[in-house]
Amino acid sequence: MGLPLHRQRSKRRDHVIAVDLGGCQTKAVHLQRKGGAWNLINFALVDAPKAEQARDVAALAEHFKAVLEALGNPRTKQLTVALGVEESILKQIELPMMAPEDVRQMLRLNSKTYLQQDFSDYVFDCFYLPPRQVTAPEEGSKGTSQQKYKVLVTGAQRKLVVAIQNAAKLAGLVVEDIVPSLIGPANAFECVEPDSFNKEVVGLVELGFHHSSIVILDGGELVLNRLVNLGGERVTAGLAEAMGISLTEAEGIKIGMPSEVQPTLESVMNPLGRELRASLDFFEHQHDKPITQVFISGGAARNEIIIQALQNELMVPCRSWNPTRFLQVAVPAAKVPEVEQLGPQLSVAIGSAVASF
Repeated sequence: MGLPLHRQRSKRRDHVIAVDLGGCQTKAVHLQRKGGAWNLINFALVDAPKAEQARDVAALAEHFKAVLEALGNPRTKQLTVALGVEESILKQIELPMMAPEDVRQMLRLNSKTYLQQDFSDYVFDCFYLPPRQVTAPEEGSKGTSQQKYKVLVTGAQRKLVVAIQNAAKLAGLVVEDIVPSLIGPANAFECVEPDSFNKEVVGLVELGFHHSSIVILDGGELVLNRLVNLGGERVTAGLAEAMGISLTEAEGIKIGMPSEVQPTLESVMNPLGRELRASLDFFEHQHDKPITQVFISGGAARNEIIIQALQNELMVPCRSWNPTRFLQVAVPAAKVPEVEQLGPQLSVAIGSAVASF
């Protein structure tokens, strides 16, 4: 699924660097597509710039240079950037079939009518979802031009898109795609779990630093996405307060949680679980379909106690998943043991890279 807010293609390529600009850490991957295979050439986790510098062009350029260095200074300069859920929008609307450039122009001129909110000076793009089944037009209609289709719409502030382009240029990179981070896990999940993607109703939960997100896929169609203002930052702070320890100590416990503090973690996770459960309930009520499984990614997905706490609250089977599973691992030897451990944090970056190809 490709929803590029910005797309610039100079020639066919087989390498791409994809960067997920996170709130705490930036996750980056260097992927190669060779024939029918996908190769993971390298990956990196780099501390994100401070909040006040996060989108300053000069600071962001230095950050991109740090990412390149962490990736081993690859020769490829093609860059795909995934924007976080707080910096991009992803909505589903219904429209008659029309050219994408017409949809973009329509949204620029009157976003409030179609998106129920005024997004002034935004860059937009759209993706028409293939219809589940083709139906004949109703008698008396004016033909198929009146038929409406489901359309995914994404957008971000123009000044942000321009800042990313300029920062990348200063770092010696060429931004070929800018995409919303929400499509990343869905793209990677299709490659890793094609049967579940195509045949089941599943939830994909990404546990981020400031926020968490949930996407619900019904037979491969993205039918619902929600942002939850609870993430790893709040979980760490809740643990620190409940246990009377520092944030650094709480972060270490969150990742390597001893069983004796399990009740404390479960109580901290309950608010997030309730928010996610509300999204599942909304979908099941609207569509009269049960969600069969929930797949969890992000840094906290490495902790089985966190997975179990969410499962207890959601009342749906939950498990973590590793988006690197479909890739041929060709990373430097020293990093091979980290692929399995850190893989759940790379779902957005990997899925964004897949979209760019």
